Amino acid sequence: MAQLEHHDIQGFLLSSYGHLPCATYLLLRISDVASSRQWLARLTDEVRTAVAVSKAEREQEVFSVNLALTHTGLSKLGLDPAALATFSLAFQEGMAAEHRARILGDTKDSAPQEWHWGNADNPVDILLLVFARDEDALEAQLRQRRNDIVAARGIQEVSALSAGRQEDTKEHFGFADGIGQPVIEGSGRLSRQLDRTGHATVLKAGEFILGYVNDYGVVADTPSATGMPDFGRNATYLVFRQMAQHVAEFWRFLDDATRRSDGTSDQAARERLAAKFVGRWTSGAPLVKYPSGDPHAGTSTLNSENDFEFYENDGHGFACPIGAHIRRANPRDALGPDSQTALQSAKRHSILRRGRSYGHRLANPFVEDGTERGLHFICLNSDIERQFELIQQTWINNTTFSGLQRETDPLIGNHDKTDRLFTVQDDPLRTRVSNLRSFVTVKGGAYFFLHGLRALRYLGSLKDSIFHYQTEWRDE
Repeated sequence: MAQLEHHDIQGFLLSSYGHLPCATYLLLRISDVASSRQWLARLTDEVRTAVAVSKAEREQEVFSVNLALTHTGLSKLGLDPAALATFSLAFQEGMAAEHRARILGDTKDSAPQEWHWGNADNPVDILLLVFARDEDALEAQLRQRRNDIVAARGIQEVSALSAGRQEDTKEHFGFADGIGQPVIEGSGRLSRQLDRTGHATVLKAGEFILGYVNDYGVVADTPSATGMPDFGRNATYLVFRQMAQHVAEFWRFLDDATRRSDGTSDQAARERLAAKFVGRWTSGAPLVKYPSGDPHAGTSTLNSENDFEFYENDGHGFACPIGAHIRRANPRDALGPDSQTALQSAKRHSILRRGRSYGHRLANPFVEDGTERGLHFICLNSDIERQFELIQQTWINNTTFSGLQRETDPLIGNHDKTDRLFTVQDDPLRTRVSNLRSFVTVKGGAYFFLHGLRALRYLGSLKDSIFHYQTEWRDE
């Protein structure tokens, strides 16, 4: 089992900070290199690490601060070209690059040129993640961070993205979220995941943390720097996408698609079709285990069951449609010559999700109020192309996924090159929902690098000339 160097790993890599429900993501741009390095050097001592704390200490925590940088941010801080070239190609090019936008399906209203941030018109160098236990604590932290930024005189605030965790853990479409998460080997979080969902997929640390053995049995590549060959050790790639959700449009579409022959609304049919889109009932109960109805309908009870597979239990998609969102985002054992081969393959494309909703919940899900709301999608992975981008391109937006033809994910897929259909498999006859539209629009995004603490100190200590960084460090 991997022995993780918790003192050097940022806390956000191992924890979603569920005990700190309030958050703001500060997007920053470097304007003066020397002062930015000084600011970074001071801030590094305040960055929350992954060192475990007791339950009592955790309950007393007021805030947490973490930091990540884009490729342009690293370049501005003075990381030499040879070092910059050791990062993954996807990170070097950036999410807004034309080639990467095609891979991700970012077109039309979701095209990078339409984004609020992360594109050529409004680039970002630094992501400062601030979490707090309540709104007052968050505001106090933001005042302090902004005062430090102003005093540094070398950093500009591009945007402040507020985020939070709904008390019922449901996202804006109304479905319980964040249920299926892999566990990093050696992280000490296995029992917590088992308590929450009754199921856990434990993956090698190298699937998410650079410098450790991954599921292929090799050490995940780490970028290097002059004088610090393990510059990328204990780090990860962070994917950030701001995704606006069109809630009223989603529910009105479902209502229209399920009206009775006399034109009246059919609530039960509408909620069933919504569950078919997602693959779970709104409570979180999986269709594979509960195909006849939500076992928690009419209650506030949430269902976090995640111990299910598709190959044996629902191979034809009669319970959970083959193209449903959760089945595309994680096919589990459904794609392959046999269930075990397929399951092993799917595990190698896993991501750690760290997203949070933004905006107030819509009072009436059928009536838009003119306010933007959505999801700040954040995920962590050691290989952007093999993990996040493959999920997006090969599963979410694949028009021939698992034998389907000219269909993509009904919830978040790009429908430009499809027949705008969603197939609901059934026996004896399938049904097809037509005239799909986009229920999600990308408003901004970027690829970041979440460094280890030693690497952050290295960056804060850089000079304009070549700097050789030497240190002795060990996990205590």
